[in-house]
Amino acid sequence: MSSLPNQAETLILGVTGGIASGKSTVADMLRELGAPMIDFDLLAREVVAPGRPAWKEIVDYFGTAILLKDGFLDRKKLAGLVFKDPGNRRKLESITHPGIRDLFLKRVKEFTKTGSAPIVQAVIPLLFEAGLQELVHKILVVYIPRELQIERLTKRDHISREQAERILKAQLPIEDKLKHADFVIRNEKGLKETQKQVLALWKTLTMEQERRR
Repeated sequence: MSSLPNQAETLILGVTGGIASGKSTVADMLRELGAPMIDFDLLAREVVAPGRPAWKEIVDYFGTAILLKDGFLDRKKLAGLVFKDPGNRRKLESITHPGIRDLFLKRVKEFTKTGSAPIVQAVIPLLFEAGLQELVHKILVVYIPRELQIERLTKRDHISREQAERILKAQLPIEDKLKHADFVIRNEKGLKETQKQVLALWKTLTMEQERRR
């Protein structure tokens, strides 16, 4: 795997957290301040587009029942298979992760080449679970308590509490993610409070990048 660019050129901030913790909200705030976003969910969709090598491997392993009529993956059906079986999850990750890493590094090099963004954020929901820490220089965890995660997830995805708990069980507990964070945004007290924390973080990040230069 190719290496990350020198920190003096571009600082890569990994943005992660638990499901329904508000990662996208925080990432959007950081983008407005000047940090372009590389969204791993979008990279994953690109890697498994119909006809791509990863798409073929997934269909060979899981069968055509996980396809929609247009040939794209039925993400909900596939997620159901993955969350119920750790073996399926590991298999899916082994198929998709190499392509996602390569595409990510390509995007990073594009920013580095132009010098247009001294700070780039990589939004990686399963950063710790997938062992992708080496792809970033610093880690931001967007945090909300577990019970609030369940509440937001059931409302957002219209699922039962049991389904929400099953999804959370497949991820590293959010409290454990805090132990490995360089920065933490607590996102349970409303947008104004979150914005205040993001602004403070941005000042810290820009100072850090200036110091490294």
